[in-house]
Amino acid sequence: MIYILYNPLADNRNGRGNAENIGKILETRDVSYLDITGLNAAEFLQKTTPGDKVVLSGGDGTLHHFVNECGGEVPQHPVYYYPTGSGNDFMTDVREWEKDGLVLMNPYLQHLPTVTVNGQTRYFLNGVGYGIDGYCCEEGDKQRAESDSTINYAAIAIKGMMFSYKPREATVTVDGVKHHYTNVWLAPTMNGRFYGGGMMVAPKQRRLREDGLVTTVVMHCKSKLKTLAVFPSIFKGEHIRHTEMVEVLTGREITVSFDQPTALQIDGETIPQVSSYCVHSGKQIFSIIPGIAKDEDQMIAVMER
Repeated sequence: MIYILYNPLADNRNGRGNAENIGKILETRDVSYLDITGLNAAEFLQKTTPGDKVVLSGGDGTLHHFVNECGGEVPQHPVYYYPTGSGNDFMTDVREWEKDGLVLMNPYLQHLPTVTVNGQTRYFLNGVGYGIDGYCCEEGDKQRAESDSTINYAAIAIKGMMFSYKPREATVTVDGVKHHYTNVWLAPTMNGRFYGGGMMVAPKQRRLREDGLVTTVVMHCKSKLKTLAVFPSIFKGEHIRHTEMVEVLTGREITVSFDQPTALQIDGETIPQVSSYCVHSGKQIFSIIPGIAKDEDQMIAVMER
């Protein structure tokens, strides 16, 4: 049996229709469609057998929901992902390992980093955005509540930098070492390279890096015009060349504090009025689960089973 776990709210509420397209791609009638928003993912996976195939259908928010439902545990059987969201930053990051539109999730679910915000701890796949990126998600949520139109986060960011969003003072503590910045526009911590619908904010970050480190990128600049001029380069990861206003920090435990509450996003999920967040990276040594690929070099062989 092939189980397709879909998010009906993904892609502006087109989740079910997109999921049905997967069944057509797989060319089989032995498919069961299940709404992941009304499902206990961990309990469901415990009932699957080695002969079953599970496919997640949705966007980054769907994946975020799934990994937290599973409590950071890696499924014992292969789980695949088919992107049907509006941003799909996870898939953008791992697309080279795609086969027939699917990518094996299990290697990327091992030892995920966690973020603690307002006393609550969650796992995340892509990254934690804080600053103009959190502001963009907050504004995007408002637009989504008013219309089914596609959200243009780049346009929201530019408009925000010009008029609404004010840069902050920030303290970033990396493995016990404090760094202080003024005029901070964004300070995300990343497990992958992309967020915000294709922004390569952390171009050197790798999900399966053996040292298990995460990356914080601090963009700080007093000049609004210079920030606006440099900001578009984030889509190609070229913003980090501007070392006078962009600093890249890596570590295992990273805390970011702003001098005034600011919206934050975790894999696209918005949390308003946040004063600080703390990220802990996953373990350094990857465990091997029987029948599951340890790293990307083994992924294709698993997918062809």
